[in-house]
Amino acid sequence: MAASAVNVGIDVSKSRLDVAVRPTSQQFSVANDEAGHEELRKRLKKLKPERIVLEPTGGYESQVVQVLLAARLPVVVVNARQVRNFAQALGRLAKTDRIDADVLAHFGEAIRPEMRPFPDEALLELEALVNRRRQLVDLRAGEMKRKQTAPTAVHANIDELIEFLDKQLADLDDDLHKLIKRTPAWREADQLLQSVPGVGPVLSSTLTALVPELGKLNRKQIAALVGVAPFNNDSGKSEGKRSTWGGRAPVRAVLYMATSAARRFNPVIASMYDRLVSNGKVPMVALVACMRKLLTILNAMKRDNRPWTLQLETGSSK
Repeated sequence: MAASAVNVGIDVSKSRLDVAVRPTSQQFSVANDEAGHEELRKRLKKLKPERIVLEPTGGYESQVVQVLLAARLPVVVVNARQVRNFAQALGRLAKTDRIDADVLAHFGEAIRPEMRPFPDEALLELEALVNRRRQLVDLRAGEMKRKQTAPTAVHANIDELIEFLDKQLADLDDDLHKLIKRTPAWREADQLLQSVPGVGPVLSSTLTALVPELGKLNRKQIAALVGVAPFNNDSGKSEGKRSTWGGRAPVRAVLYMATSAARRFNPVIASMYDRLVSNGKVPMVALVACMRKLLTILNAMKRDNRPWTLQLETGSSK
């Protein structure tokens, strides 16, 4: 890495963006609104950074990320846990917005997290629709749960809101369907992925929007990217439990639902799940393993541009 390479960290809050630049130690802040985003875009364009690093902050980062990507700036959203571990390794235990921004810039400089491909306007639109659908699903699930304990007097009101959310979800699904159908590459990928028993339009559109790396990585890389790869926790002669963490949580949530369906309709996934449970694995561990298997199958299909066949059970291992 060239000594003069510029790395930028942005700590995002609801109303403000704190920015740190390495190696110059420059720091500044802008508002987290349209005017602030434009000022940030202009200042970062002049810096010509190698990498701009942010953490997910409950959606407050999404608009600025889209602005920076549209400006063809090298922005990457990294896993918050990795950054916290990095800060602890450096002994930087104090926490303020400015310190966090500098830690993010330092993380970019030292770790050099892998960049995602620059999305075009259509992909940004698809990602926005997929994210909005997930928000509506969460809202609907919250209302369904609330109804279970709510007084009878408010049930009608809750039912009206659920009905409204159902209509909104149907409209969004229609918009997603139309957007995918008018983009040839997405249309072909959608047909390919949905040829797998248990995979429907929700998982297909989610992978297209949020995992553009599908088909471009090997099975270990794609599993780690999504967050379904098991990591060892061993020390000396002691062997700890392997666990999964990090990755792209919205993708995992949809993959979980698809795998649950695949347990009933996909012979490969059903056989694997039954075998693991019969060998003593707890159901959730078995299901996560099946999530990883389904993801690697889809990755192999996208890589080879081949529709579903039972033979892909072995072909997905590369």
